[in-house]
Amino acid sequence: MCRRVMLLPLLAVIWSAIPVVAQSSPTDYRDEFLVHFEQSSRKVLALAETVPQDLYGWSPAEGVMTISEVYMHIARYNFMYLEEQLGIDAPHDIDYADLESVDDKHVVTEMVQRSIVHVRNSISNVSEETMTAITTLYGRDVTGWAVLFQLLAHMNEHVGQSVSYVRMNGITPPWST
Repeated sequence: MCRRVMLLPLLAVIWSAIPVVAQSSPTDYRDEFLVHFEQSSRKVLALAETVPQDLYGWSPAEGVMTISEVYMHIARYNFMYLEEQLGIDAPHDIDYADLESVDDKHVVTEMVQRSIVHVRNSISNVSEETMTAITTLYGRDVTGWAVLFQLLAHMNEHVGQSVSYVRMNGITPPWST
């Protein structure tokens, strides 16, 4: 009897929570992409803001990307994947071919933020026809939505690189404290 009495309130809590979980769950691949993209974007921006300007030119070895080059590389590909594979133009004032040469922290963080906003806004508005059309990515024929997953994988690869860079410089990523 005692177990039933304890079980009923627990079941009531579980049942009442189910609609909340269902309402916040992604409903399609765009929503799922955006959930993961937002998580990765927050990490990139947090790292970019945490690193002091004097380390933006730091690299772990000769011939390896500097801290600023990594962040600008992410921004570049956020613009480039959408333009070259999905036909979504980068903002008119962005020349993403030369982004990786910028090393001013303020400009870098602003450009990363702009690239994130560009992806977020573009994905919300791109047609299903574009998302299912075939495009060529690294010599392979893929659907437009597969480009989104490449963009996310690319960003996450460089989030990991950035975490290594900051830790090598004695900085703890903000979400790890």
